[in-house]
Amino acid sequence: MDKQQEYVLRTVEERDVRFIRLWFTDVQGFLKSVAITAAELENAFTEGIGFDGSSIEGFARVQEADMLVVPDASTFQILPWRPESQGVARMFCDILTPDGQPFGADPRYVLKRTLERAADMGFTFYVHPEMEFFLFESAESTKPLDNGSYFDMTPLDVQQDFRRQTINTLERMGISVEFSHHEVAPSQHEIDLRYADALTMADNIMTFRLVVKETALQRGIYATFMPKPMEGEWGSAMHLHLSLFEGDNNAFHDAGDSYHLSPTARAFTAGLLRHAREITAVTNQWVNSYKRLTARLHGPQPSGEAPIFVTWGHSNRSALVRVPMYKPRKGASTRIEYRAPDPATNPYLAFALILSAGLKGIEEGYELPEESEENAFELTPAERAASGIERLPASLGEALAVMENSELVAETLGEHLFAFFLANKRREWDEYQAHVTTFELDRYLPLL
Repeated sequence: MDKQQEYVLRTVEERDVRFIRLWFTDVQGFLKSVAITAAELENAFTEGIGFDGSSIEGFARVQEADMLVVPDASTFQILPWRPESQGVARMFCDILTPDGQPFGADPRYVLKRTLERAADMGFTFYVHPEMEFFLFESAESTKPLDNGSYFDMTPLDVQQDFRRQTINTLERMGISVEFSHHEVAPSQHEIDLRYADALTMADNIMTFRLVVKETALQRGIYATFMPKPMEGEWGSAMHLHLSLFEGDNNAFHDAGDSYHLSPTARAFTAGLLRHAREITAVTNQWVNSYKRLTARLHGPQPSGEAPIFVTWGHSNRSALVRVPMYKPRKGASTRIEYRAPDPATNPYLAFALILSAGLKGIEEGYELPEESEENAFELTPAERAASGIERLPASLGEALAVMENSELVAETLGEHLFAFFLANKRREWDEYQAHVTTFELDRYLPLL
């Protein structure tokens, strides 16, 4: 037993922790949990806890059902919303087969496997996400709780206490927060998590989503990460700030470049752009995700700043990849911002594919195309075609068709997970296509 496991056992005893929740994530990014008593913890570390993998979406067929959850002691945290006496803690887990081998369709393992590939190239992958979400009266209503807008600090933003309570809870669980504010749409909020390595951040996002929902429940309201819950308003994004480090040095930084981007950063960005259409089915995995990526709104950004076209730029917020402003003497902060993902994605799979695309660009020496200085929404289709500007998939069905032919996605996810994801999402798309919407009834029933 290693020192971290010994520390956890000692803390459980000293802090009177009665139950430990073992957390893992299914293919679609839903958090799963099994609770054990403190007396079973040592056995969980040494032997794992068995469960039926065939009952978890995308994990295994019935004849391959036996699985083990093995807790990662480095993720131990006491849940602050549970009682202090006979308290409750949690740890994220790795999924193993009965013979002790990593299970290939475990999303956490998919990310770890991709991070090992980056490590073999000398890189550590860091991520800083901007997490957006809505607060409503209940899960049955999209009536906003306020009429606030971007950065409002007025009585209109009645949920400032909610954000403060959420941040306090996150920080008690060891998750650092950079800042928070009201977003553009009524009742829409953003909390930005301080950058961390990709595996830690994927774990943090899973914790974040639960903490936000738990805090809302305590206050008698409902929090949702649905990408586009309100028609005519901006949707929720999960903009990702990305960088690679070589030891303590930011591999994306080059003081001599006009945007301070190194050849590594440019090749990584080129890889992300070239494979963006292929990975969109994962970074934006729900039918509703494409309402955010295609909906037209009034104002200077017709899609509410959601990127639709595969471009990059410095201050161009219509671009899929943006290069944030460089801060003098802060080379470590050089990064790129990938703006397509939404907060309802599976962060382990999304990070794995984004990293895989970027590494492909580095390995193959992809050339970064010309920067797009114009707002892509304002160009005509002919102008975009002449500039070689591609469009992200406009629907989940189109995204799946593109993904199906992607060697990069298949290699990154592995055969089992790749096949399940496609089959699962095709069912969702087929169900959506067969559904008669209120829009159709309101528009056509009186006329036809």
